[in-house]
Amino acid sequence: MSPKLKYIILILLLPILFSCNRNPLNINVSGIKLTLLTGRLDQDLFRVTRQNADQMIPELQKKYDLFFGIYNKEVLAIGDSRDSLYANYLLTFLSEPSILKAKMRSDSLFSNFQPYLKQLEEAFRHYHYYYPGLPVPTIVTYLSGYNQSIVKTPQVLGISLDNYLGSDCPYYRMLGLPVYKRENMEPRKLIYDAMYGWISQQFENRGNSEDLISEMIYQGKLLYFLDALIPDGPAILKIGYKKEQLDWCREHEPEMWSYLVEKRLLFSGDRMEMVRFINPAPFTTPFGQKSPGKTGVWIGWQIIKNYMEKNPEMALQKLMEENDYHKILNESGYSPD
Repeated sequence: MSPKLKYIILILLLPILFSCNRNPLNINVSGIKLTLLTGRLDQDLFRVTRQNADQMIPELQKKYDLFFGIYNKEVLAIGDSRDSLYANYLLTFLSEPSILKAKMRSDSLFSNFQPYLKQLEEAFRHYHYYYPGLPVPTIVTYLSGYNQSIVKTPQVLGISLDNYLGSDCPYYRMLGLPVYKRENMEPRKLIYDAMYGWISQQFENRGNSEDLISEMIYQGKLLYFLDALIPDGPAILKIGYKKEQLDWCREHEPEMWSYLVEKRLLFSGDRMEMVRFINPAPFTTPFGQKSPGKTGVWIGWQIIKNYMEKNPEMALQKLMEENDYHKILNESGYSPD
C-alpha cells in the first residue's frame, strides 16, 4: 500500500474514531446564560452578637426565609428563631470551641467560594439544558456542627462547609469519624455531593424499590444523571471511591454479579441486604475487605450505562421517567464477562 493511500485511509477513519470515543453527555452549554444566587450563612450567622441579636436575627430570618427555619430546627436543632430562648441557644453554638475551629478552617478553605460557584453554575447549565422548566436553586453555604452535608428545599441547595474541611482535618478524627467517611470530606467532593443531593430530591424513587436490584438501578440512574451534569468529572468523585477501589470493582465485576445471581439476592426484599450493598461502608462484607462499600450502587451504574448504550435514542428525560427497574435490567443486556 502506498504512503499516500495510507494517509487517505487514516483521514477517512479519524471521524469514525472520534465519534466512537465521543461522550454523548458532553454537551456544549456555553450558550446557556445562568447565574446562581448565593447566600453565605456561614459568614452572616457569625455576625450575631449578644449586643445585636435582637436586630440581626430578624434580618437573617428575612434574608434566608424558609431555609433559615429548616437550618435552625433540623440542622442545629435549636428551635424557631422567634422562640424566647433561641438567641441564647444560637450564641452558645457560635461560641462553641469546636465550631470556632471549624469556622477558622472553613474561612481558610472557602473564603473565596467563587471557583466552586463556577463549577456549580456549569453543572446547573447542563441541568437547565435537560430540564429548562425546572427551578434552579439559590446556593446557601453554612456550618452544621459536622451535621447534614446537604440540605434541600424547593428553592435552596444548602451546603455544609464544615463537612468538606479535608480528610486530614484533626477535628474529624477527634469526632471519631471512620476513615472511609473522612476520605470523602474533601473540598473537591463538595460539588458532586451538592448536585447528587439536588437531583435525588428532584427525582425521588417512584418505582418498585421492594427488591435489591430496583434500588441498585435507581441509584445507578442518579449517578448517570450526575454523569450528564458533570460529564468531565472523574468517576471516583461521583461515587466516592479511591482509584484502587474503582479498579477493584472493574476487575471483579463478573464475580460480584455472579454472586448476586447465584445467591438469589437481586430480587430479595431483605432490608439488611440492601443496606449491605447500597449504603456507604468501609467494604462490602461478602466481597472481602479489599472491596469498597456501595458495590450494588456501582453495579447499578454499569447497568444503566449498558441500557443507554443499547438504546442510543433514549433521552435522559425518558430514562429518569422510566421507573420499571426490572424492565431496565432486562433491556440492558447486562452480563459482565
